[in-house]
Amino acid sequence: MPSCRIVSFVAALVFTTPAVQAGQVTVFAAASLTNAMAEVEAGFEAETGHDLLVSLAGSSALARQIQQGAPADVFISANPDWMNALDADGLIDSASRTDLLANSLVLIAHGADAPATDPADLPEILNGRPLAMALVQAVPAGIYGKASLESLGLWDTLAPHVAQVDNVRAALALVALGEASFGITYATDAVASDNVTVVATFPEDSHPPILYPVARISGAETSATDAFLSFLQGDVARAAFERQGFTVLSAR
Repeated sequence: MPSCRIVSFVAALVFTTPAVQAGQVTVFAAASLTNAMAEVEAGFEAETGHDLLVSLAGSSALARQIQQGAPADVFISANPDWMNALDADGLIDSASRTDLLANSLVLIAHGADAPATDPADLPEILNGRPLAMALVQAVPAGIYGKASLESLGLWDTLAPHVAQVDNVRAALALVALGEASFGITYATDAVASDNVTVVATFPEDSHPPILYPVARISGAETSATDAFLSFLQGDVARAAFERQGFTVLSAR
């Protein structure tokens, strides 16, 4: 009888070991990564057995949450500035930081077959209707959009007609629903809706490069977090990002 108890105890240890080893990673990621991160989450959990929790919002909102002590392990920002702010506060592991992705900025219109449009014609085409954009002072997509409109000499004319929303996906939704005839989003957001058409791509030299840096949050040095950062550089994640229209940058 005692030997049976020993065998049962050993068996219990064997079968519970994977659960003990499995970890959890909390990722704060820019809203423009919504579709790609759904694929990344499924692939990472299947490959590693770790749990991935993804919180999506505007990069500015996520960075401020981290500054206030939110329990994130990894941050993927839609521009370098917010990552720089966390770095200056000592809140990220600088050695883990790398530029993961690149994107482009587009003008979208409501409908599945809207005609191509020159951004220079927006003041006339809008005719007083709203232009949907993410917050132009805080959210990367809005910051890039304003920079591009300023570069093209259009901002002062269009500013009174800009409908600012919390993040780029909200701007996409306004156009998809027809509440705004046009909007400025990333190219990757436009492919997420069948109710919008990309009618123009803004010149690359009209705005700063659209880069997505990733870094581990200070104090989040775990094997699960290491596994996730490695996974982001692998073939499964690369394919997921490319399917959504991102340019995957070289691994560090």
